[in-house]
Amino acid sequence: TIRWDSAAAEKGGYPHFMLKEIMEQPRAMADTIFPRLEGGITTLSLNGISEDLIKGIDKIFLVACGSAYHVSVSAKYIFENMTGISTEVDLASEFRYRSPIINERTLIIVISQSGETADTIAALREAKRRGAKVLSVVNVVGSTIAKESDAVFYTWAGPEIAVATTKAYSAQLCAIYVLSLYFAAVRNKINLNEVENLCRALRELPNITESILKDKKRVQVAASKLYSRKSIFFIGRGLSYAAALEGSLKLKEISYIHSEAYAAGELKHGTISLIEEGTPVVCVIQNDSLKDKMRSNMREVKARGAFVLAIKEKGVELSGEADMEIELPGTHQFLWPSLAILPLQLLAYYVALMRGCDIDKPRNLAKSVTVE
Repeated sequence: TIRWDSAAAEKGGYPHFMLKEIMEQPRAMADTIFPRLEGGITTLSLNGISEDLIKGIDKIFLVACGSAYHVSVSAKYIFENMTGISTEVDLASEFRYRSPIINERTLIIVISQSGETADTIAALREAKRRGAKVLSVVNVVGSTIAKESDAVFYTWAGPEIAVATTKAYSAQLCAIYVLSLYFAAVRNKINLNEVENLCRALRELPNITESILKDKKRVQVAASKLYSRKSIFFIGRGLSYAAALEGSLKLKEISYIHSEAYAAGELKHGTISLIEEGTPVVCVIQNDSLKDKMRSNMREVKARGAFVLAIKEKGVELSGEADMEIELPGTHQFLWPSLAILPLQLLAYYVALMRGCDIDKPRNLAKSVTVE
């Protein structure tokens, strides 16, 4: 049953679909999370993927393209930490050409907004040919990927009109949170207190997201300092690196500014040679065990003249490492990407707006990539 109505495909007073869809993220999160938590996480069932199969998995491959690939990068950290299952991330366009080692104890999780992504469909079919079970995370009911998967986890984000994904990306992240929690519970890798803490944090996530989205002024000020630049770098560590990848993609997609994202620890292996006086570097920093290393990386780029914008979680104390800070509320460590991406999406939007770009329909891009 598809529950969308015509109003979902209208701008509703917003100047662009992208801004509307950014603001719809709390609802998309709630619609993806709340039905799955009714009665407790252990009541979740995946038709086609049994609990016995989940208990017997010894490897997970996450396969996707574009923004869905960036969701997969977050998912690798989360699945390995929560479930103890070895997890790999593959670009769908590369997966089927590298002879992946797959057997009946392998689970392939494919992620696609449209469910019609050509490379992802081809990867799915190759995985099934090799004997793996396939679980898909998709937004479109009845899509090719949904039909051909052994099990489907729908994100229920509603229709997304803007080419650059925002709410579908966030809904996919929420799907990963729920799935990883379910897998951990089935495999007895998580105790009851941890389950309750994460479920509570998941229920709070839409409200925290809404509060962040209400305060756009700092992001608009940051955009005013960046919109005329020719190149912008994003850095992060761990889950912050995954968020940085998506933030960089959003910026280049709709503003046409050259942008790259790097794991911050890789700076010294070549990238830091690109930093010169005035180079903007957006630093995503979580309040975790890596924050001091991240602060060190921020000092490295600032010492070479970079303009540093910090997207930081509450609890991270900076002392001169950044020229500008945007602080976000604290949350459960695994949910951080959902908060970190919000100012990055808004930053891309306002930079593109200031540059006069066609935000909803950026050049050379298509909403659903149905060719290789």
